[in-house]
Amino acid sequence: MHYRLFPVLTGIFVTCLIISNIIAIKPIAIGPLFVPVAIIIFPISYLLGDILTEIYGYGRARQVIWIGFTCNAFSALVLYLSIKIPPASFWMITGFPSSDKAQEAYTSIFSFTPRLLAASFAAYLVGEFLNAYIMAKIKILMRGQYLWIRTISSTVVGQLADSTIFTTSAFYGVMPPTILMNMVFTQWLIKSLYEASLTPVTYVIVHFLKKIEHLDFYDYKTKFNPFTLK
Repeated sequence: MHYRLFPVLTGIFVTCLIISNIIAIKPIAIGPLFVPVAIIIFPISYLLGDILTEIYGYGRARQVIWIGFTCNAFSALVLYLSIKIPPASFWMITGFPSSDKAQEAYTSIFSFTPRLLAASFAAYLVGEFLNAYIMAKIKILMRGQYLWIRTISSTVVGQLADSTIFTTSAFYGVMPPTILMNMVFTQWLIKSLYEASLTPVTYVIVHFLKKIEHLDFYDYKTKFNPFTLK
C-alpha cells in the first residue's frame, strides 16, 4: 500500500537523527544545567516516532528506526573516512594558518571514540523501540483515545532509557556516579518536557495525516520483535 507522506516523515526523522549526532559535541547551558546542543532537535525524532507509530503502526515505525540506524552508521563511517584522508596542502580554515592546523580543527570536531559511538547507537535503538512499543500498546488499551497520554508516557520511558544507557555507557568510570546520575536526570527531564510541550503540535500533525492517508493503524496482530522488518 502506498502512503503519500510516509517517505517525507522518514526523511525528516533520519535528518533530525544525523544532525543531532553531528552537533552533540557542543554543550550549552540552560540555567544551571548543562546539556548537549543536540537537545534542540533530538527530541523531535521521538515526536516523529510517536506520529509514525500512531498513524502507520509499530511495523512501519520499526522500519524507520532501522533506516535511521543504518543512515547514522553510514554517516559515522563517512565522517571517519573524511578525517583519515589527507587534506590538500592549500586547505585553510579561517583562524588556522596551515592545512595541518585546519586538519586538527576538523578532526577535533568530527572525530568520535568507539565507546561514545556504541553508547549512542545502543541508546537510540533501545529508546526508540521502547517509545514505539508503548505507543502501540497504550493505543490498543485505550481504544485510540487520549493521544496525549500515550505520547507523553512513551516519551518518558523512551527518553529515560536513552539518557541512562548513553550516559552510563559513555562515561561510567570517567565521571563520579553522582555526576552521571545528575546528567541522566537533567537530559531525561529536559527532553521529556520539551516533547510534552509539543503535544498540541503532535495533535495537529496526527489529525492532518489521518485525514490525508485515510489510516489509523492498530497493532492488534503485530509481532513486536524489533529485529524483523516484516
